[in-house]
Amino acid sequence: MAVKDVKKVVLAYSGGLDTSVILKWLQTTYQCEVVTFTADLGQGEELGPARDKALMLGIKEENIFVDDLREEFTRDFVFPMFRANALYEGCYLLGTSIARPLIAKRQIEIAEMVGADAVSHGATGKGNDQVRFEIGYYSLKPDVKVIAPWREWDLTSRTRLLEFAEANQIPIAKDKRGEAPFSVDANLLHSSSEGKILEEPWDEPPEIVWQRTIRPEDAPDVATEITIEFERGDAIAINGERLSPATLLTKLNALGKANGIGRLDLVENRFVGMKSRGCYETPGGTILYTAHRAIESITLDREVAHLKDSLMPKYAELIYNGFWFAPERRMIQAMVDESQHSVSGTVRLKLYKGNTIVTGRQSPNSLYSMKHVTFEDDQGAYDQFDAQGFIKLNALRLRLGAMAGRKGGAL
Repeated sequence: MAVKDVKKVVLAYSGGLDTSVILKWLQTTYQCEVVTFTADLGQGEELGPARDKALMLGIKEENIFVDDLREEFTRDFVFPMFRANALYEGCYLLGTSIARPLIAKRQIEIAEMVGADAVSHGATGKGNDQVRFEIGYYSLKPDVKVIAPWREWDLTSRTRLLEFAEANQIPIAKDKRGEAPFSVDANLLHSSSEGKILEEPWDEPPEIVWQRTIRPEDAPDVATEITIEFERGDAIAINGERLSPATLLTKLNALGKANGIGRLDLVENRFVGMKSRGCYETPGGTILYTAHRAIESITLDREVAHLKDSLMPKYAELIYNGFWFAPERRMIQAMVDESQHSVSGTVRLKLYKGNTIVTGRQSPNSLYSMKHVTFEDDQGAYDQFDAQGFIKLNALRLRLGAMAGRKGGAL
């Protein structure tokens, strides 16, 4: 990209060492005006210092955006994903993946607002986030210029980053001068750790990796019992107290943390082609996932539930790979949301030493019929003789195969 083509750029800015170096690098390399955008997604950090550092680095007050997006994040991104029971590769609740489209969306909104012609992020050229951010940008503003410093500059080591920071009078926290033992990303849904001491998949993660949960072994010896109420597929209350989406997830996080719930040590397949090892903590999300499946178990029609489950891996893969705004993700979402009209009711759970145990579920829309399922006298609700024809019809093709010498319908 020609330097002269960029007049103003919106940078996804955390205030940390990497993005502060990027900010200065953009100013010196592209000679452009920089607008900083810092998103509060519930990462648990004070964001005031990011504003202060941006000011110190010469960013105009009107070009500094620090936005509290916790409610939008939970309501419009996390909850729709949980309606689908999305798990990537069978176990990952997609905490990092689901945050990227919102950041990209807000960056583009700010770019439109301030008349910027470019956006920039701090993702490296090896990971998934560069794909997620940039596919998001192009989906919303197809002609936007994207600057990815890690794919352009020659600051290829931590030593060179620190030298650039010192040469440009960028403050460096004492704990940032040494080599970080691993990389951390966090938001209201989860915390993820990867790299450095976690790169050997055989080595057990040291306890310092886990920041949002206590060890299950250290959790209370008495179970914590809670209820979660759902309305049209979304959690709306805990123990009868109605809460906003972000407040509800925050409370579930605290309950999960106290009971050692939500740890995951995963070797996953990155979209860019390599395998990577990540350690994830999703305390509230793990509880929410279990509770949502429980309320669906009594409210969803069998074929609807099975069809929905069959589409879930594709839906999760789309989010993981950065296709939140793609038409196929939105199409599946419309189907998922249609399935949730009757997914209302209450689930009772016990939280105990890393486990989320369903102990009850009830709904005004329940499809569970005790009259039909009872082992006692059903007073004619179900004619057991009907099963004979049902079984014979389902076995017919297998019987015909066996008669032709292909026992069991062998190929």
